[in-house]
Amino acid sequence: MATFLLVHGAWHGGWCWERVVPLLEAAGHRALAPDLPGMGNHAGPLPDDPIAAWGQFIADLARQQDEAVILVGHSRGGIVISQAAEFAPESIALLVYLTAFLVPPGEAPGAPLAFMPNPELERNIVLSEDMSTSTVAASAIPRLFYNTSDAQWAERAVSLVCPEPTSYVASPMRITEDRAGRVPRIYIECMRDRAIPIRLQRHMADRMPCRRTLTLFTDHSPFYSAPAALANALLDGSGLT
Repeated sequence: MATFLLVHGAWHGGWCWERVVPLLEAAGHRALAPDLPGMGNHAGPLPDDPIAAWGQFIADLARQQDEAVILVGHSRGGIVISQAAEFAPESIALLVYLTAFLVPPGEAPGAPLAFMPNPELERNIVLSEDMSTSTVAASAIPRLFYNTSDAQWAERAVSLVCPEPTSYVASPMRITEDRAGRVPRIYIECMRDRAIPIRLQRHMADRMPCRRTLTLFTDHSPFYSAPAALANALLDGSGLT
C-alpha cells in the first residue's frame, strides 16, 4: 500500500481530487487531498509567505505518515511540492508534476510564463483592489481549465474556486539540488491543456528532466475530465501496476 498526497493548484482546493481519491483507495492505497491553508473549504486569511507556508504544511503532513509519500502537485501545486521536498526529502518517495509548474532553484514561479505567455488566461485574471489576490473570470474557467470535462463538473468547479495570493509569483524558488533535487520526479503532461499548454509543459520538463513522462489527452483538469485515466497514470508512474 502506498500513500498519495494530492496538492491542488491555484484558485482550487482539495475538493478537486474528489473523483480520484476513491479510485486510488479502490486500488488499495491511501489518498490524502488537503486544502492548503487559506484555500478551498478553508478559504480565509492567506499566509504572508504562501509557498513557504504551504510547503511546510505539506512537508509536515508527509512526515506524519507511516511511509514516504507519493507527492502529487497539480498546476501551481508543482511549486508547493518542490518546496515541501526541500523541507522533508526523507518523507517523500516520488514527486509527480501533473501539468504543473516545475521551476529551477532561484527562479521565480512566474518565470516560465515569459517563455510562453498565455494572453487568454492573463486577460481573464481579476486582481483584488489591493492586488494581493486574484481570481479568474467565471465565464473563462470552463474553456481554460475544463475544456474536455463534462459541463456539470466545470460548473461545480466554477462554484468552488476561491482567491489566490499573488505575492509568491515573483519570489525566487528557495530549493536546492541537495534536498528537493534528490527526490525522484515524474511529469504527467496533458495534451489539450489551455491553461498551461503542452509546449510550456515540455519546456519546463526539458529544463528539469524527470525520470519519466506520461501523457494524458485531456484538458488542464484530468481529475474531473478523466479521473480513471489519471488514477491509472499515477499508479503506473509510481510503479504500482
